[in-house]
Amino acid sequence: MKLFFALGAAFAATAVLFGAFGAHTLRATLPPADLATFEIGVRYQMYHALGLMAVAWASTQWDSPAIPAAGWAFVVGISVFSGSLYALVLSGQRWLGAVTPLGGIALIAGWALLMWAALRA
Repeated sequence: MKLFFALGAAFAATAVLFGAFGAHTLRATLPPADLATFEIGVRYQMYHALGLMAVAWASTQWDSPAIPAAGWAFVVGISVFSGSLYALVLSGQRWLGAVTPLGGIALIAGWALLMWAALRA
């Protein structure tokens, strides 16, 4: 489970980096709606980076196959949800917005799996 903690830390660090990029570089070039979309990606990336760290902690408390499944759901969800928002804003390819909900489903699944593991412990 060190992997999930390390991935959480990496996603958190890059969320701070992307947030700074948005605030200092993109603010001057993007319309407000696109900047808000980019910031949603950053915010959800940070929330779920912390969720990955919760997965690492939960693995020390309970023995459940749902815990690593939750971790992988968060990894996929962050990559697809936030990644599609970043790509949409930076590329202008609006069709990428259709991919974003798939990442959201993975994020919801991660929390549901983590809840399941806790309740079944």
